[in-house]
Amino acid sequence: MPYLEEIELKPIGFVKTKAIGKKVRDKSNVSEIILQRNLAEALEGIEDFSHLFVMFWMHEISKEERRTMKVHPRGRRDMPLQGVYATRTPHRQNPIGLTVVELLGVQGNIVTVRGLDAFNGTPVLDIKPFDDWDLTEDVKVPRWWMSLEKERSEKHKTQ
Repeated sequence: MPYLEEIELKPIGFVKTKAIGKKVRDKSNVSEIILQRNLAEALEGIEDFSHLFVMFWMHEISKEERRTMKVHPRGRRDMPLQGVYATRTPHRQNPIGLTVVELLGVQGNIVTVRGLDAFNGTPVLDIKPFDDWDLTEDVKVPRWWMSLEKERSEKHKTQ
């Protein structure tokens, strides 16, 4: 099956956030997505959704990091080496980020959200509404993932 050698994507806007470093992962962070002004009318009706998918280009990933094929999940050497497509690492050939966020409001070309794990200035590629079609049952994950999630959950309980 043939594939396209090149795909042209143009950002529809960018992320505005005060979160820096690892604090960008805090799901309570509030960010703004500043769309190009001429795209404001494309937001009509989006305020009727509680959550959105935001797709963005992880622009701080270097060309060298984009050649990565395997990683230890979350950088943890005690976890088994996995192919990048089996992890949520940003180090991948096409560093496209995808996050489900809570929609807090829309004003003109500005979309305010909670839970966006993108850095200030990150180019936004697309926004799509999240709905119950995106829910699934019987999710399966590997043991290493369950171990990491258990640790994360226990850490949050002690904070």
